[in-house]
Amino acid sequence: MRLPKIRELLEAVKALAVGPYTSKFPKKPHTPYPSFRGQPKFNEDYCVGCLACEQVCPAQAIDHTDTVKGGRAVRTINHYTDTCIFCGECEAACIAEHKGIKLSRDWDLAFFDRKKSYESIERELVLCEVCGGVIGAKKHILWITNKIGELTFSNPTLYQTRLRELGLIDNNLLEIKKDGGRDDRLKILCARCRRQTTVGG
Repeated sequence: MRLPKIRELLEAVKALAVGPYTSKFPKKPHTPYPSFRGQPKFNEDYCVGCLACEQVCPAQAIDHTDTVKGGRAVRTINHYTDTCIFCGECEAACIAEHKGIKLSRDWDLAFFDRKKSYESIERELVLCEVCGGVIGAKKHILWITNKIGELTFSNPTLYQTRLRELGLIDNNLLEIKKDGGRDDRLKILCARCRRQTTVGG
């Protein structure tokens, strides 16, 4: 029989005196290191619904669905924990100060029901007032107007969205401005409809 080495005996005595090196989970919660890459989580206060995180995700662990029900248009962004590789690309690409989606320190992600292996966040959508197509998330459009400041007034869709959010525009303005089809210049339009109202056809 092979006898233990002196180092192994010392390790055994040390373990008896101070306890094992491993954590005492589940009796005592484990605290990961500050640089630990845990589950990415959406931040309700910062996420603008721009989908930058979805575009850069190498594992395709983020997707979205745009739905219009009963006059309410909503973008639902989903993050799938069981597909995620915790690389942090979503956080790095986030335009909202890298806080819209952020790596957490959550590491105990075991689950029995795979339907619970994702989280979602909803953002209100802005729709084209002519074709009804999706222009973008309202919070994202307002984020753009805040970023570019007075340049917002070069784009009717941007300044109309901003003025309506501030309550500085009368919804009856479009009815007053009807003058043979040019009222469409005061509508919130997608790029295709905006081009048609500008160049015609």
